[in-house]
Amino acid sequence: MPQLPPVTKAFLLACVSLFCLSELVPQVGMLFGWLQLWPIRTGLFYPWQLITYAFLHGGFLHIFFNMLGLWMFGAELERVWGGKRYTQILVASTLSAALVQLLVTWLMGSMSPTIGASGALYGLLLSFGMLFPDRIIVPLIPPIPMKAKYFVAIFGALELFWGYSNRDGVAHFAHLGGMLGAYLLIRYWRMSRRR
Repeated sequence: MPQLPPVTKAFLLACVSLFCLSELVPQVGMLFGWLQLWPIRTGLFYPWQLITYAFLHGGFLHIFFNMLGLWMFGAELERVWGGKRYTQILVASTLSAALVQLLVTWLMGSMSPTIGASGALYGLLLSFGMLFPDRIIVPLIPPIPMKAKYFVAIFGALELFWGYSNRDGVAHFAHLGGMLGAYLLIRYWRMSRRR
């Protein structure tokens, strides 16, 4: 198994460390309320939350699947792009996911905070699909081999469907926002290269 590149490793370790800390020391977990992404109408929103929410996770399965995706897609992208460009895509996906989520919570009147690296992860997923569209991926559920471009399209369509039909507490539109941020940044890079 190849060694994790430095930015992916740092992000993974930060997320896992904060998760373990919040589970083992409940008093510290309560302080993390300041790091969650709160809807603007709550009066609890602060600008740093546009980034810090991505380092927090709400349960074992939440962090497990996000870190698995970070390892599967992020490590490969960092090896191809290098640390600087990879960090830019992570930040762009995280910010765009946060902004879309703030807009959705504003429109829906929601008062619940958002946590998790899923927006960044969906940005990495879209990036992987754009860079390696014909690479074969075998998802955990269902374990059917498919090209990366189809995998990304299916996940994007599912998020859109769930965003409109479910009220399950999952920030589906934030996931789409992460994909949007990654897409726009990659398009910008490609256009800049053509000039």
